[in-house]
Amino acid sequence: MLNLQRQHQQIKNRLLAAIEEVIDSGRFILGPKVRELETRIAEFTGSAYAVGCASGTDALHLALRALDIGPGDAVITSPYTFFASAEAISLAGARPVFCDIELGTFNLDPARVDESITTGCDWNERELVLRGNRNRVKAIMPIHLFGQCANMKPILTLARRYRLEVVEDCAQSFGAQQLLDGRWRRAGSLGTLGCFSFFPSKNLNALGDGGMVTTSSPGLRDRLRMLREHGAESRHVHHFIGLNSRLDELQAAVLLVKLEMMTELNAHRRELFEYYSQELAGIVGTPNVPDWNHSVFNQYIIRIESRDALAGFLKDRGIATAIYYPVPLHLQKCYAGLGYQPGDFPRAEQASWETLALPIDPMMTTEERDYIVASVKAFREG
Repeated sequence: MLNLQRQHQQIKNRLLAAIEEVIDSGRFILGPKVRELETRIAEFTGSAYAVGCASGTDALHLALRALDIGPGDAVITSPYTFFASAEAISLAGARPVFCDIELGTFNLDPARVDESITTGCDWNERELVLRGNRNRVKAIMPIHLFGQCANMKPILTLARRYRLEVVEDCAQSFGAQQLLDGRWRRAGSLGTLGCFSFFPSKNLNALGDGGMVTTSSPGLRDRLRMLREHGAESRHVHHFIGLNSRLDELQAAVLLVKLEMMTELNAHRRELFEYYSQELAGIVGTPNVPDWNHSVFNQYIIRIESRDALAGFLKDRGIATAIYYPVPLHLQKCYAGLGYQPGDFPRAEQASWETLALPIDPMMTTEERDYIVASVKAFREG
């Protein structure tokens, strides 16, 4: 799906030099490379601040904790996403409230969020409360899935109306942009907080785990910095029960090298996206990117009823594929206690059995991409 060896071979000397610099410095935790990366990513996303942490999951958890979201609270999010999104809500002690997706973009559908609030919540001009268990709804967590932003304008409107925070899950969309209020803005700067993952499969990827939280609130920045270091304001002075979730200096050095490649690699991903979409139109369901979104194409997702058969056919031809996500979150065993049933979110469920990711490696050769397209066409013709 992603040939990191090819990517790293081109920049191996630069990576080794960056790693050697860190080794020679003797600074391995929250040193100058982490601070430089935080500054660069804040500037890149259009946020005032960025706070590095150990993973994308921790980024989400820390963001919720910084907002004082915990037991007795609830967060609205999508059931069609990687497990960490809902997991972070649960780890904070809050309750995930799922709403269905748009099948064209696979992102949270603002109309379904509005409907869920109208039919399932009470608003007393001060706070939004779930009917039944009376959990306080504190935030919306839109997932910017597969490289493009969720439809943020109506989500932000709902958030303002009901005094909700917005925590963006940007794990798959570093560098994605959306036209909002007449100007292009990057993922991570659209809500209260933006949460990033630098897992090796991401557009901006580390040589291991890493994460980042962006915000324009100095108060939230300060809380995030304390929470990632055991809740400590200074050594041995603890204001909160926090985590040990610090971004390694070595990973920050690697990410600084790779950040310089982002524009070029994303341009290659765009070329692959456009080629796939042109060649596969009418053969399989192809992704939809609205005019007001600039995607970074972290995945290329097709829809086909015979998904598993196609995946097996491509595997036999030596082509890797991936399935995102075969069991939507509302049907996961660990969330059975939330009371959701099959059929509650039909679009998410349809996506779970129809979608297949094709390789969209920016280092892919022309011959490889042609072979993938020819193989998909051969399957349909057969």
